[in-house]
Amino acid sequence: MNMLGSEPFLPQSITSLAEDVLIKKLLLSHDPDGRHLDSELLLCAVENIMICTTAEEVRDVNLVNNMEVVGSEEPLGKTFGKISHEILCKWSDEENLHTRTMLLFDLLGSYKWDAKVVLVLASFVASYGEFRLLMQLYSSNPFALSLAMLKQLPADLSPLKPRFKALRLLLNAMVDVTKYIIKFEKLPLSHVELDHEEKAATKSIIYIAVYWIIRGILNCSPQITDSTAMKSEQYSDSTIISTWEILSLVYRLRSIYSHLSQQVEICHQQTETKLYQKLLNAFRETQVDNQEVLRLLFALRDELPLKDCFSQAKLGVSDLKDKIIILLFSRPEFLSINETLLLVQQTHNHPNYKNVEGSYKIIWIPIPVSNLWTTSDETIFEFLSNILPWYSIRKPWLLNSAVVTFIKEAWNYKNEPVTVVLDSQGNVTNTNVLDMLFIWGLNAYPFSASREKELWQEQKWTLQLMVDEIDPLLTKWVGEDRNICIYGSNNIDWILEITDKMEIIKRAGVKLEMVYVGKRNSIQQIRNMLTMVDYKKLSSVLTFIKSHFFWLRLESIRRSKLRLGKPEHTDHVLDEVSALLDMDDNDKNWAVIGRGSNSIDMVRLEGPKIMECLDMFNKWGENVAEWGFLSALRISLEPSFNAGPCGHDSDVILSREEPVQGMVVCSKCKHPMKKFVIYK
Repeated sequence: MNMLGSEPFLPQSITSLAEDVLIKKLLLSHDPDGRHLDSELLLCAVENIMICTTAEEVRDVNLVNNMEVVGSEEPLGKTFGKISHEILCKWSDEENLHTRTMLLFDLLGSYKWDAKVVLVLASFVASYGEFRLLMQLYSSNPFALSLAMLKQLPADLSPLKPRFKALRLLLNAMVDVTKYIIKFEKLPLSHVELDHEEKAATKSIIYIAVYWIIRGILNCSPQITDSTAMKSEQYSDSTIISTWEILSLVYRLRSIYSHLSQQVEICHQQTETKLYQKLLNAFRETQVDNQEVLRLLFALRDELPLKDCFSQAKLGVSDLKDKIIILLFSRPEFLSINETLLLVQQTHNHPNYKNVEGSYKIIWIPIPVSNLWTTSDETIFEFLSNILPWYSIRKPWLLNSAVVTFIKEAWNYKNEPVTVVLDSQGNVTNTNVLDMLFIWGLNAYPFSASREKELWQEQKWTLQLMVDEIDPLLTKWVGEDRNICIYGSNNIDWILEITDKMEIIKRAGVKLEMVYVGKRNSIQQIRNMLTMVDYKKLSSVLTFIKSHFFWLRLESIRRSKLRLGKPEHTDHVLDEVSALLDMDDNDKNWAVIGRGSNSIDMVRLEGPKIMECLDMFNKWGENVAEWGFLSALRISLEPSFNAGPCGHDSDVILSREEPVQGMVVCSKCKHPMKKFVIYK
């Protein structure tokens, strides 16, 4: 596909075929692997300046002075100065635009093609934006009028409006063409191969497009500088001639745009298909290490696609070699504030942190709902990625769309947080580890699905599982084997009643701690309830944040259990957690009473039954000294039960209750067992 000889594409009235061939040869001599910058960001600044209405918006072009240029030893501001000088300086031979164009190419020789055209466009638009603003404001703004006089602009600029309307059309055409040049340069060509003919044809059009954009800018820059000190009799002829020159360039660039957009879309579709298939194959095959799959996931031009959010250090894929990787996909808003704080606590503030710190890394990869990054999305991401204690992709908006599609389809990402674990060889070992981290923290290392099953095989329904280490004082009480009553309600009258009755039990000599944990929903109401219970000193309370931690743990336990599938036998942990969550959903009053970190001897009470049981303390309280508080409480819940030891043939649960020496509890009915002495 040779576009050089096509009449509609390159009108021969402007340049000869021989010259076009020369252009192509000269452009091909430039290094295609040189410096590059964030062309999309800079082009966005160009578009903002083109539509600016205030001086502050014009000055926004200064942001480019702080932009990153990979491989450049020269500040970008200095490069802009050189380009602006070449654009605005007057030559003795104004007709030789080709020579001037090639000189600019020499100046930009080490930049990539999208960067070449955006740098020149931005340099020109800075001057254009200033002049356009003067045209808009000089009649009503004294400062603008004074500046116009200093620049020797004509008093009446209205005859020049056709020229600047044509110039605006030209700049719009240049921007449209540039967007497709950037789109092509963003393709992950280092990871997938394009068909040779399509690639060559597209590059040929890009070379010519960049040439004509730069040449057009050089041709149009006098339209601004020559407007100063122009006499009124010169307006008519000059405006007509310059307007037609500009419109001819608009026609040329629109023709280039038509061909380039078609070619780039073909290349884009090819790379999308090939990269997606390559990702599928990579995760199906056994890898030597995790480097290949990570390079494909971060299929960007950037050699340092990641950053350490804490230190802001730039990182490459090689920094992750031989490590277990947790890929955390979410919206740019990350998780909820409570989920974020719990995840920080369970990973970076976990007792096991020092033991596994260097062997795994969490990488945050944000994906917006629409796949199109808004200014708000970028602002939120930049803020969060500077404070979170993990790694993140540095420029998530550059993530290839084929990669995003793969994440959604292969790992079922549907705008809700998903955490995928890759082992040190890059194999997927778990497709959602977030619940494991909420439940066990770093004790879940190496975070595989098999580790989750192993942990549940060892885990029983205990106070330790309910509360873990979300609150130091509560953790201390659990470790000291105290009787603990954890309760929840949104009814202050009920809370006053249960705490009064529990106080009677404590005055009878029972050592008992009460902890109010609130509810999952009704945020402001629960905040008020927690404050009230604490202020009135009715019982201990979890803080507002720790209350959320408690409920997040229970939700994670239920999700994790359900993800494992239906158990062969009754799952006591799942039943108890589901009961608590269901009671919370239905606004029921409830309490769980247990003791110790390992004992499964726990009692769950709900609704009116709680008060009925506590009202009968004067009867069943007599058994506390013999059987212990929990056993006596449980017996009181079964009036038909003969208040004596059971005779089940069962495994035993050793009671840790100090007043009752040698007491054992039946694992079936949770009652004291009969004692037998066997002689051998």
